Amino acid sequence: MTNPLRALALAASLFLLPAGLASPGAAAPRNGPVRLSSGVSYELIAHWDVKRLDHILDADTPKFAGVKVSYTPARNAVSLYRITYSSVIPEKGNQPTIASGLLAVPDTKATSLPLLSYQHGTIYGRHEVPSFPEESPETQLMIAQFAGQGYAVIGADYFGLGVSQEPEGYLVKASHQQACYDLLVASRSVLEHLKLNSEKLFLSGWSQGGFVTMAFLEKLESAGVPVAAAATASAPLDLFAAMEGFLVYPRPNDAVWLNSIFILSAFSYENYYGVPGLARSLFAEDSYDIAQKAYERQPIDPAAVPTDLRKLIRPAYFDPHYFAASSFGRLIAATQAYRWVIKSPVRNYYGEADEAITQGVGRMAMTYAQAMGRGNPLVEAVSTGPTSHRGTFATATPRWKEWFDGK
Repeated sequence: MTNPLRALALAASLFLLPAGLASPGAAAPRNGPVRLSSGVSYELIAHWDVKRLDHILDADTPKFAGVKVSYTPARNAVSLYRITYSSVIPEKGNQPTIASGLLAVPDTKATSLPLLSYQHGTIYGRHEVPSFPEESPETQLMIAQFAGQGYAVIGADYFGLGVSQEPEGYLVKASHQQACYDLLVASRSVLEHLKLNSEKLFLSGWSQGGFVTMAFLEKLESAGVPVAAAATASAPLDLFAAMEGFLVYPRPNDAVWLNSIFILSAFSYENYYGVPGLARSLFAEDSYDIAQKAYERQPIDPAAVPTDLRKLIRPAYFDPHYFAASSFGRLIAATQAYRWVIKSPVRNYYGEADEAITQGVGRMAMTYAQAMGRGNPLVEAVSTGPTSHRGTFATATPRWKEWFDGK
């Protein structure tokens, strides 16, 4: 889970990486969106050359993550497309909506490509998402490390972000699943239009995106869609366990921005699950207005948002029994992405110094899988050592690729 509430003030200096320059004349002409059938359109938005991709790997990502990691240098340039597609909102009776996502296509002679679906982490700005890659450092790393090595890469912006006009659906499970699934279908139609096809499908995601990755895997397996492998970093696989830990068993190194998880989820659940007053019931009276503004992406002073959860949240919620019985607690308890018989190879990477995701939460899918009979050997939890939240992501990424390459 990245740091959304502080991003407004710090974006220019901390979150947005140097843009770099594509090769002159390298990009195909931009002739506006290409409209396909079934509500799908796509548009070329950028072309990044090898020099740009290597700069992301060698300079931009270490600046973002705070750690130096060895990545595989790019072999090819990449064309970037924004896909706009029709979808539905399951929590609202399959209400029709329009969503967006990224398709990154490597400049290679191959016509059949491995396909990676990357699910992004928590963000603050509506455009800090895959289909606006200049504003998404994590997406830049995926493009450089995977598309720069011959993978086609896709990434959904989620409902309420990118071009979507919906309110944000933060950690709203079925909506995340639907957005990712429909982008997969749309991207395959775009690849076909580009005279390409995808072979093996891989999934990966960091932080919130780790949760979404596992939720997406669950949907794909239930639909019979083969997945070669899925990998996550710092994934909040069980939101109830994570949140209750923040409230009842706080750690000395808990991130000050964990307030954002409560804010974004409370207002999202109120909107998507149709529970009027849910957020107001959770937040202290003098914190509600600033929390609502943060969720709605209104201009705020991030310093005005309480980082002390006891100032942000009403006292009753620090009683585990009250929290579990509350409307918010019951919705949170259903927000898990590991309690099924997983049939695809999975690796959940976790950091031992992660300020947001505990080691227990990071290992939860493996713990659950091993608890069934003789245990499900397909699910593994892998430590990246004493890494921070961002450091876990940066360290895990080349390990994802090495593992995927062997599949």
